[in-house]
Amino acid sequence: MSDDDNSPISAREAKLLFADLRRAPALVLAVSGGPDSVALMWLAARWRRSLTHGPQLIAVTVDHGLRPEAAREARDVKHLARSLDLPHRTMRWTGAKPKTGLPAAARAARYRLLTQAARASGATHVLTAHTRDDQAETLLMRLLRGSGIAGLTAMAPVTERDGIALARPLLDVPKAQLIATLKRANIAFADDPTNRDTVFTRPRLRALLPQLAAEGGSARNLARLAARLARANAAIDVLANGAERFLALRDRDRLPPDAPARSFEASAFATLPEEVRLRLLMRAIDAVGHEGPAELGKVEALLAVLDRGIAGAGRRAAGTGRPQVKQTLAGALISLSRGRILIEPAPPRRIRGGS
Repeated sequence: MSDDDNSPISAREAKLLFADLRRAPALVLAVSGGPDSVALMWLAARWRRSLTHGPQLIAVTVDHGLRPEAAREARDVKHLARSLDLPHRTMRWTGAKPKTGLPAAARAARYRLLTQAARASGATHVLTAHTRDDQAETLLMRLLRGSGIAGLTAMAPVTERDGIALARPLLDVPKAQLIATLKRANIAFADDPTNRDTVFTRPRLRALLPQLAAEGGSARNLARLAARLARANAAIDVLANGAERFLALRDRDRLPPDAPARSFEASAFATLPEEVRLRLLMRAIDAVGHEGPAELGKVEALLAVLDRGIAGAGRRAAGTGRPQVKQTLAGALISLSRGRILIEPAPPRRIRGGS
C-alpha cells in the first residue's frame, strides 16, 4: 500500500488486496453503509470487473434494529450495490436485545447472520472492512484487559467461523485512505453516531488515539506491534505443538487412546518454558472440560500451584497415594499425583437445595 495515509487506493493496489480471493466461487461483502464497508464494496466491485473469471460478489447488510436510521442506511447500500451490479441482501437481528454486553451480543449476531448469508449464497468467505485503525483499537482494548500474547495479536487477516472463512483484506489499510478513495469516486456513506458514543469502550479508546500518536503510538505502530506479536505467537505455538507430541510419546502407555483425559509426566513437563506449559494446560483443559474456555489468569494460578507441587514432590512422603494437587477449572479436574499430571473431566457440580 501507499505510504501516504491520505491518498486514494489505486486499482493496482486494490488488485493486491483481493488477490488471494480470486479463485473463491463467491464472496459475501459485509456492508453496513459506513465509509470502511462502502469502500470495501466499491474496491471489490472494481477489482471483480477487472477479472475475466472471478468470484460472485454479494453485498449483505445486517440491520441490528438498534437505530431508526439503520433501515434507511440498508436501503442506501442496496441502491449503491445495484449501481455496481451487485446483488444485495439485508439480514435483520430480531428478538429481545440484552441490557448489558450489547456490543458483544450485536457482534455475535452480525457474524451469525453473515455466515448464514454466505452459506445460502454458496460463498466460501465473508469479507469485513476492518482497518489498521480497528487493529490498533483492538490491541489497546486487549492490552488494557490483560490479554496474553495470543490475545495481543489482535485480529488475524483470515479466521474461520461455522465453516466460513472471515477475511479482512483492509487490515493494513488506514481508514483515511478509504475515505479519500470514496471522496475521489464521489461516493456517499453513512455516519454511525454509535462510533463516537463514549458509553462504549472502543469509542473512548478511539478518542485517545491522536494523543497516543503524538507520543509514537500511532495506529501504524500499534498494528505493527500486533503483527510482531502474531509472529511470536506462531513461533510459540510451534514449540507447544512439539512439546505436546513429546509428552504424548512419553505418556502413550498411561491412558487408553480413546480416554477423555490428558496426562503429562510431571518432571518432563516442568522442564518446558512457562508459556509453553500454560498453553499445554489450556489445551488439555479446553479439550476435556465442559464449562467453556479456561481463563488465562486462572490457568496461570493453577500452573503456579502445579509448579510448587512438582518442586516439593521429593520432600513429601512417598507412597501415600494422595495427590499433591487436586483442583477443578472450567469443568476439568486437574491432579498431580505420583509424578504425573492428569487432566480429566470433572464430575458434575452438585446443586444445593432443590426438592
